[in-house]
Amino acid sequence: MLNKFFNVLSKSVLVKRFLATPCPKWMVAIADLFIVAVSCILVYYFMSTPELSGDRMFTPQVKGSIVWACYALGLALTGASRSIIRLSVIEDTYRIVLLVVGVSIAQIIISVGVYLGTGVFYLSLWNIFVTGIFVFTFMFCMRLLVKYMYLRLSGVTKNRKRVIVLGSSINSYFLASALKSEFEGAYEPVALLSLSKHPATGGMVSGIPVLEYDASRLREIFDFYRCNTLMFLSTQIELMRNDVADIFLKNGIQLLMLNQVEEFDINSKSMPNLSGHVHNIKVEDLLGRETIHTDNPAIGNLLRDQTVMVTGAAGSIGSEIVRQVANVAARDIVLVDQAETPMHELQLEMQQTFPDIKIHLFIGDITNPVRMERAFKKYHPRYVFHAAAYKHVPMMERNPTEAVHTNVYGTKNIADLSVKYGVEKFVMVSTDKAVNPTNVMGASKRMAEIYVQSLSTWLRRNSDGPVTRFITTRFGNVLGSNGSVIPLFRKQIEEGGPVTITHRDIIRYFMTIPEACNLVLEAGVMGQGGEIYVFDMGKPVKIWDLAVRMIMLSGLKPDVDIKIVETGLRPGEKLYEELLNEKEHTTATHNKKIMIAKVRTYDYNEVVKHLTELESLIDGPAHDIVAYMKLIVPEYKSNNSEWESVDNELKSDKHKEVISESVTPT
Repeated sequence: MLNKFFNVLSKSVLVKRFLATPCPKWMVAIADLFIVAVSCILVYYFMSTPELSGDRMFTPQVKGSIVWACYALGLALTGASRSIIRLSVIEDTYRIVLLVVGVSIAQIIISVGVYLGTGVFYLSLWNIFVTGIFVFTFMFCMRLLVKYMYLRLSGVTKNRKRVIVLGSSINSYFLASALKSEFEGAYEPVALLSLSKHPATGGMVSGIPVLEYDASRLREIFDFYRCNTLMFLSTQIELMRNDVADIFLKNGIQLLMLNQVEEFDINSKSMPNLSGHVHNIKVEDLLGRETIHTDNPAIGNLLRDQTVMVTGAAGSIGSEIVRQVANVAARDIVLVDQAETPMHELQLEMQQTFPDIKIHLFIGDITNPVRMERAFKKYHPRYVFHAAAYKHVPMMERNPTEAVHTNVYGTKNIADLSVKYGVEKFVMVSTDKAVNPTNVMGASKRMAEIYVQSLSTWLRRNSDGPVTRFITTRFGNVLGSNGSVIPLFRKQIEEGGPVTITHRDIIRYFMTIPEACNLVLEAGVMGQGGEIYVFDMGKPVKIWDLAVRMIMLSGLKPDVDIKIVETGLRPGEKLYEELLNEKEHTTATHNKKIMIAKVRTYDYNEVVKHLTELESLIDGPAHDIVAYMKLIVPEYKSNNSEWESVDNELKSDKHKEVISESVTPT
């Protein structure tokens, strides 16, 4: 009968409006002051005890008015009326206790002061105590009643997804409480799960049981609570790494993460939508290692109020470099790229996010010397971050001419212009595929490394004044970059599969785009010229395991709901990538995540000679271009590629000895 009454009442338009909008704080304050007035009337009219003296001076009306005024001041000071009652938690009860205790102590002090001044007792301890009990009881009961009515009328627990909340700290309890009380919320927290042994496990917190994590009974625990979902805060992501997330996923438990817990705005006209900030955890969130955080003030000191040029600015790496350079308040940022639409989108983003920074769009191809010189002549950048390159291995394997043209001669063009126009530092973004390359793309990036390093050495030896300092940075794959494996897997899963992987044993190093770019900037700060910086990429990730994890994160089962299919290694693809070859070693820097590779040095004049000869082959057969690349980079050995035949041809090539003589080991 009662349930039917609440169901009918909850359909009322007025009730729905009341439920959707919290009561204004002034209304709560009036209700609290009314409670204080009722308490005073009950005590000082019907329950007042005879005072020792002074009944004529301090009538019940005077006493009640003074006490009421004290509580009004106490409400203003403690903020006990500012909470959203329907979301009241233990902190609100603390405020009421603070109010009652504070006002009672104040009344005792006033009463003693009045007695010392007039010899008349204004209030007895009994009156003060009973008034405090009444005020606390009525305020607490009023809040419980409002919260109960809200829960019954709103039906917040109907048709909700049952979830277990990770952790037993106050933040986890706050999350569970807020989700439980959210109007038209999507989730119903049924328990708190502590990953470590905790005194609270086995108990209850505001009606929510606190459970102890047990990997062997995980499925049993979730089945008991008729739940298959774990929810946690973004601040708890570190707890889910080191294979902990995989344990939940293998037990068929969905993982949901709350991006942020917003502070409830007491002046807000609508309830905060916590459910709108909940999303499925992404594989990018589970790197399997501690996230790299760098906060080097030297980056800001170097780039602040400077003109910075970024080539390949519209790409994944280039655009993030632009954001981070803008974040340290560079004065002018020159964006160089030939991709029209991505450049336009980046410009709109920068105008909205960094309206005070001058953004200059310069559409052009880095291989066009006339066009690029126009950019340098117009803007005179002090720092250049060179991220423009062709990076897709299979595509460059089929188009070696373009790989050399852009990655080698495009880099040479930008480097030479940097010297001509007095750029202070030139930072090149390279790749781990340049180490012992097995494909055209990696070999072309290694040739670019060789050129800028030899140019840097030549400049320092042949100039008495300041020269452009050339710095190279190497790192592996970045999570979520354009054309990378993760967006591909995600698309394949959304389409129902299969997920295609080239080889079951293939492994790769991964880093997030912001991490990689932050390390690029820091390497640029510390570089003095000629260094090749290698980043600590953490532990390599098995791509097969990555695919399995992404499928499970989607709430599906590998090889049941989504098939995983091996397609075979692509042309030029390795099973694993390296950051150093066997002849290279590293030295440490002040940042343990950045090391300097000790690499072989090359004579600049010989390098220029070889690049000139290679350039004469650009319009010829691709076979000749690849053959000459292998002579310049002797460690370049093709793998699973049509160019493997060239390796056999060069075994007896007389030119190989000539080329090798130009290489001088350190």
